Amino acid sequence: MMHIITESSLPSPCWVLQEKKLIENLNTIQRIKEKSAAKVLLALKGFALWKSFPLLRPYLDGCCASGLHEAKLASEEFSKEVHTYAPAFKEKEIEEIASLSHHLVFNSPAQLMHFADICKAINPKLSLGLRINPQYSSAPKEIYNPCAPYSRLGTRIENFDTTLLDWIDGLHFHALCEESADTLEEVLKHVEEKFGKYLPMMKWVNFGGGHHITRQGYDVEKLISLIVAFQTKYNVEVYLEPGEAIGWQSGILHSRVLDIVHNGMDIAILDTSAEAHMPDTLLMPYRAEVLGAAKAGEKRYTYRLAGNTCLAGDIMGDYSFDKALKRGDKIIFLDQMHYTMVKATTFNGIQLPAIAIEKRDGTIELVRRFGYGDFKERLS
Repeated sequence: MMHIITESSLPSPCWVLQEKKLIENLNTIQRIKEKSAAKVLLALKGFALWKSFPLLRPYLDGCCASGLHEAKLASEEFSKEVHTYAPAFKEKEIEEIASLSHHLVFNSPAQLMHFADICKAINPKLSLGLRINPQYSSAPKEIYNPCAPYSRLGTRIENFDTTLLDWIDGLHFHALCEESADTLEEVLKHVEEKFGKYLPMMKWVNFGGGHHITRQGYDVEKLISLIVAFQTKYNVEVYLEPGEAIGWQSGILHSRVLDIVHNGMDIAILDTSAEAHMPDTLLMPYRAEVLGAAKAGEKRYTYRLAGNTCLAGDIMGDYSFDKALKRGDKIIFLDQMHYTMVKATTFNGIQLPAIAIEKRDGTIELVRRFGYGDFKERLS
């Protein structure tokens, strides 16, 4: 049953997906697909709001999953290609993962050799692949660098045994984090330098995620040309797994001011949390934009926006406003669709934000509310 509400009756906190903005992103993805013939997958690790899948499905070729639960979600709710990769698979899960997947990518030769026969017996049509490490990345932070020294992610060329070619149809690499086509070009040079002699033997190559395709200024035409040139040179099918690019700027986190305290400056305590609901703002870190706000001091009234948990560092940042804030005022954080819902926690027992979808016609559907039961059942 649909629950249509007005903006004024939105519960707080609440994530709101904006379909019009999501479709703008999808139109860019569609253009890339049409001009390059690449296939594009939704990275569930970044965006898994499955109530939006009917909107996404016509534009995308399937989903990439990070394990059994995401593979099941992709199979049940997206019903197109399922590509699964994990740093390591569990014995008790591998058969079900193999039965659900179209591509199954292993992180190491050891796991490939251990599971290959089992997987092919379960699903003879399954295409197996290996994640490689090109040993190059310009990720903005070391925590996001899969090619850093001592990385556990991907197989380096010195560990690539040619006997693996009897088992794999494709190679997968992931070396980007919200980066440009220029960076992809550099990564491809290292992939070719190290693994180039094996590429013509592959049926497909997965370029992974981190392509910031829908960000303003991204060189879409260069991406298309890189894909076309690679496909032509090696006669392979290319896959992309953009995570943040699909959900980029497509929704908000609606919150309200609970209290205002003063300790050297005015601090507004909100009913949401950077730690629990926007963890990448602390992990990356990055400053989430707030609707109608500016940097500290640029407008008349400056406040530190803070979360409602015990963590001293649960702080969104310092923002200025044209009018003084008061209890009950709305605070709307922009671009809060990707890597938010999938990472959110109930730390301190804080309530998870509700989820709503603003339809193309302007109506708002409330699709999920969370309560005490969701908190309790996770803990037992």
